[in-house]
Amino acid sequence: MAKNRAAGGRLAAAGLVRRAAVSDPEALRVSVVIPAYQEGEAIAPVLERLFEAVMLRCEVLVIVDDDADSTRPVVGALAGREPRLRCLVNDYGRGPANAIRYGIDHAAAPVAVVTMADGCDDVRQIDDLVRLVERGVAVAAASRYMAGGQQVGGPLAKGIMSATAGRSLRLLARVGTRDATNSFKAYNTAFVRAVGIESRDGFEIGIELTAKARRLRLPIAEIPTIWLDRQDGLSNFKIASWLPKYLHWYRFAFGPPLDLDQLKSHAEPK
Repeated sequence: MAKNRAAGGRLAAAGLVRRAAVSDPEALRVSVVIPAYQEGEAIAPVLERLFEAVMLRCEVLVIVDDDADSTRPVVGALAGREPRLRCLVNDYGRGPANAIRYGIDHAAAPVAVVTMADGCDDVRQIDDLVRLVERGVAVAAASRYMAGGQQVGGPLAKGIMSATAGRSLRLLARVGTRDATNSFKAYNTAFVRAVGIESRDGFEIGIELTAKARRLRLPIAEIPTIWLDRQDGLSNFKIASWLPKYLHWYRFAFGPPLDLDQLKSHAEPK
């Protein structure tokens, strides 16, 4: 009986994934969610490259923590000539995890792509990531650690830990990507809303949602990406304070299949 309930729960979750496909050529295909903190003018060329690269019908949501953020007036000026762009003020709490949660909750498209405001991600790959989700995966990852992928620059210790975590999860937990920790991913929006997001601080949402998809035995796919360390400004990545949360979701990825109810009761960090 328990096995039947678990199987039913996984089939229900799989049904969420199938709904990402669209047949209306005028339909909104993707909501691009960009958490931003005091980026100021530096975000302008990042957004210009994004709109040049993304061919699918999209909305772009830049999420800031308060009205005084230096990113907001720059995005507001760009939005005056780019109707696909909006700047939203997050009221879930400070930090990138809350900004990403807020953005996905306000996404209008069946697929949400999370990318960073610092220009490190290759936004030309957004369309390909979206199409993978539309074909039926719950999570589509841009992977630095598969053939054709690369990480250029960035702190050595961070890169070693990220690569080790990603490759070991792929090999030992069979999560479907070698880069579970990368934030640059596309998600089936219905899947995210069904499983929820427990992360409240850093950028661990990428590994959290990958681990949840794995425990639900939903499909995960990856394409290679080249990540370039930001050239201007300082990174907001805080490895020491966020590492325990990454480790929680790393461990969570290992384990037997769960249905949606079981996942919600097991996933939340203690």
